[in-house]
Amino acid sequence: MKMRLSSIAALALGLVATTVAQDTQDCPADFLSFEVVTGYVYTAPADMLDSQPGTLMLTDCIDTCRGNSSCKSINYETGLCVLFSSSADENQGQLTPSQFPVFTIYVQKNCLPSASTCDAAWSFERVMNHQLDTEIKKRGQVESRQQCMELCLKEVDFDCRSSMYTADTGECRLAEMDRHAMSGRPGFAPAPGVDFMEINCVADPSKLCLYEKVRGKILKTVDAVYQAIASEQDCQDLCNNAPFRCHSYDYNDTGDDVCRLSHHSAVTLTQVEEPYLFIEEATTYELSSCYNVSIDCHSGDMTANIRTTTLFDGKVYAKGSPVSCMEDIDSTMEFAITMKYTDIECGVRREGLGNYINEVIIQHHDSIVTSADLGIELSCEYDLTNKSVSNQVDLQITGEITPSLYEESVVDSPNVIMRVADENEQDVKTAVVGDPLKMTWEILDQDSPYEIFVRDLVAMDGSTDTELLLIDERGCPTDASIMGEVYHSDKSDKISLSAFDAFRFPTSDVVQFRAMITPCLPKCEPVQCDVLDYTGQTKSVDSYGRKKRAATSEVDVFGKRQRRAANPEEMLVVQSLKIVDRYGKREKQKQLPNNAKDEYSFADDSLANDITGDLIEGDCLDKSSMISGAVIFLAAQLIIVILFALIWRRNHRANDKGLNMLESPTGSRADSLSYMYESGFARRLQ
Repeated sequence: MKMRLSSIAALALGLVATTVAQDTQDCPADFLSFEVVTGYVYTAPADMLDSQPGTLMLTDCIDTCRGNSSCKSINYETGLCVLFSSSADENQGQLTPSQFPVFTIYVQKNCLPSASTCDAAWSFERVMNHQLDTEIKKRGQVESRQQCMELCLKEVDFDCRSSMYTADTGECRLAEMDRHAMSGRPGFAPAPGVDFMEINCVADPSKLCLYEKVRGKILKTVDAVYQAIASEQDCQDLCNNAPFRCHSYDYNDTGDDVCRLSHHSAVTLTQVEEPYLFIEEATTYELSSCYNVSIDCHSGDMTANIRTTTLFDGKVYAKGSPVSCMEDIDSTMEFAITMKYTDIECGVRREGLGNYINEVIIQHHDSIVTSADLGIELSCEYDLTNKSVSNQVDLQITGEITPSLYEESVVDSPNVIMRVADENEQDVKTAVVGDPLKMTWEILDQDSPYEIFVRDLVAMDGSTDTELLLIDERGCPTDASIMGEVYHSDKSDKISLSAFDAFRFPTSDVVQFRAMITPCLPKCEPVQCDVLDYTGQTKSVDSYGRKKRAATSEVDVFGKRQRRAANPEEMLVVQSLKIVDRYGKREKQKQLPNNAKDEYSFADDSLANDITGDLIEGDCLDKSSMISGAVIFLAAQLIIVILFALIWRRNHRANDKGLNMLESPTGSRADSLSYMYESGFARRLQ
């Protein structure tokens, strides 16, 4: 099977071979291409066409050769350009190492049919007798190094960044990686007889580039020298916009306001002996990596797509959530992170109508933060204004019929509020334990095409992090004795209700409710829930929660819940309620207007402030009630004591009067008693 593939590849490359010209003198202008060999000098005094001292740009030297049909190769050192009418391919023994006192750059002209696809000053950097240990995407047999270059230039199935050609076997190998992409990793090593060719016209990310300071040395030979550059930042901008893949620069080290650029860095000079000039005060800025970040704004989330110039190992996460809203990245140059607007852990902020903002951290180490890490602010802005739709009719039919009219209408997600109402459907902010209440979710726009699912309803303690799950992620009640199933109101399908009796946590009289809302079109189908009724029997009820599907996380009914990602179009609604015991009063509830409503919003600090305010006001109400009761009780006790004292005093006076009668003279006393007895006996005898 491998032999067959190699034969097919060889046949394809053979077709390429017929179009690659070896003689560059008759080569069309758009076929001209150049390859660079660093650290080598071509020696052919008889074939020298011209010597141009004072040339400070490698690109100027190449352009001079490009414009001269007799020029086949050049030698370049900073400040010197030498043109030749022959090349090292014609005189192979004349290309020798040249690294002292400065290293020379040899450039050779080639004729490649796909040269126009590369708009850089030169197409390839060639390193002789070396190869890169990386995944080979394609391989085949060719007749020359130029044919292998051509194959890499015209590759469309992947981004060909390098190719390797073995002259003895004619094997050509194409790879997606190059030395810059594998920076900091082993893999580039000597390999006799192998030409490693690195392409110079890859569309690298360039929006944001980070440079690392290397102190104490500068390159001996550079590709470009600019004078009268105002600042180091201007020098960096020249590097970012150079007509070649610039990977290092230095500023003010070889003269005032002098900026020098090079396509080399320490990564690509391992084959050159002592490429740097050591100066204690000098600084070379080497490109660490560049990033391009694009944002996909969806209806319920934002996705940051990140491309880099080097293989990335680390993680990307929402700022402040390095664990709960994070993607672990392993050896790739393209990665992404999606942050749902309803995911509290990711912390997406909404600023104004239709504007969502968040910050992403690109961390290069799995465990620690380093200076190489990068922070990026992302923003998704949705245009919610009215749109006009136009159509364009195309009557031309070529092959398959494609749509000629595209109409797109954006329907905003519904505005949903969650409120607590009593049996008369009046909004309440304060209730007494045991009061029959209804949790109400309502779509404000009655013309909205949506209905809503309710799920993940959680009651939270106002002072601690204790949570009680009331409606699970399927939309079913976890305990029907506390919270009933979700049902539609008789008045409108835009209103969902769930009955419950007021309850509170032992540590606080403020209960906060939080629920996830999912819009659905055109109707919401109820989910079947098995609940226990008051008799202890299981019964099946319909609840307008989310449709059945596999659970993505396990949740404790009472305690801390594990994080679960929200789906697109989901909304978070919150509401708080003050629950007092039976002795509390409810004057505050009576003062609330009947139409009081809280629109849904993301949980923030204002919610905590509202809860604190309600708690303080309720405490004052309870204290005044207790004081008033105590005063009334004491007054009643005082009245009872006074009445008792008056009665006792009256009885005491009556007893004193009787004693006075007993203490009268003997005669009168005897007469009186005699009279009493005698009269009594006389009545009895009669």
